[in-house]
Amino acid sequence: MLNRRLKHLKLTLILFCSSTIIDTQGIPAFANAEFGRYDKAGTEAYEHGKYAEAEKLFSKGLKAAERSGLYHLEVATAQNNLAEVYKAQAKYSKAEPLYKNSLAIREKALGPNHPAVATSLNNLGLLYVTQGRYAKAESLFKRALTIVEKTLGPNHLDVLKSLNNLAIVYYRQRRYAEAESLLKRSVSLREKTLGPNHRDVATSLNNLAEVYCAHGKYTDAEPLLKRTIAIDEKALGKDHPNLATDLNNLADLYRIIGKYAAAEPLYKRSLAMRESALGPAHPDVAASLNNLAVLYAAQGKYTVAEALHKRALAIDEKALGPNHPDVAADLNNLASLLRKTNRKAEAAKLEARAKAITTAR
Repeated sequence: MLNRRLKHLKLTLILFCSSTIIDTQGIPAFANAEFGRYDKAGTEAYEHGKYAEAEKLFSKGLKAAERSGLYHLEVATAQNNLAEVYKAQAKYSKAEPLYKNSLAIREKALGPNHPAVATSLNNLGLLYVTQGRYAKAESLFKRALTIVEKTLGPNHLDVLKSLNNLAIVYYRQRRYAEAESLLKRSVSLREKTLGPNHRDVATSLNNLAEVYCAHGKYTDAEPLLKRTIAIDEKALGKDHPNLATDLNNLADLYRIIGKYAAAEPLYKRSLAMRESALGPAHPDVAASLNNLAVLYAAQGKYTVAEALHKRALAIDEKALGPNHPDVAADLNNLASLLRKTNRKAEAAKLEARAKAITTAR
């Protein structure tokens, strides 16, 4: 079993492209065309990990959409897309009101059981997962799943996305058997529907591998992670942030089973990619720093490990807030290192703070 005080592998959250769902017929041609240009360009920048550029484009797209009316469906799509970029940059306080506004517009315009409403529910739920608000996320995902199963059928791709997202919440709550069951169904249906080399298949493989690791099934997890890397490297290129996540996950597995020489270059490559794409103060950078620190500590390189742990903690406290579960994980990781260097009093203070965070949740 993984030591749960360590940061776990980073599950990939499947996002929904809402602009492909909303029907924009009947919108004045100029407004629609202007919004469409920004939406297309912003989506392209987002998919290539160019988040600052995507933010500028989606912001312009939102202004263009608002010319059709503040409660127009184009506005809902624009708000959703801008929120996605904010979330990718860990600007969570900016993302949440946009997601909520987008959801409210769609519920009012389309009714409470439309697939586009499910999209908004899923995306808001994904934000809550990122913030560690799992109970809220679970409620939203279950409502979204009910909507898409009823309106689109049990084998539709949006149903599979909802299954994946709900499985992530179960995993984060350590409900591993429930998560594994949903993810096996997701992998099987995706392979049949999309083919074996589709990126959504890679996402499901990654997440199933994570659950296997939680059960200590490392032999089962390794080929799934390698297959995920191969799919994403071909689809995204060698510098995309999502590939950094894949590399980090395989490195985690190698560290856990004691293959340190294999883990280190994967961690370093993942860290460099994340710093380049996301900036030095993103939570994903903190995750890479944390995991590289754990690797160095396992090898007795305590001074280097401590510096990395402290940097990870500072990033997460600023980006996520002082009471986030990842901050508790950071505190416990640093405390574990301090105990190895006989600094027990310092470690106890950090452990007490971590316990207070987890108990409060």
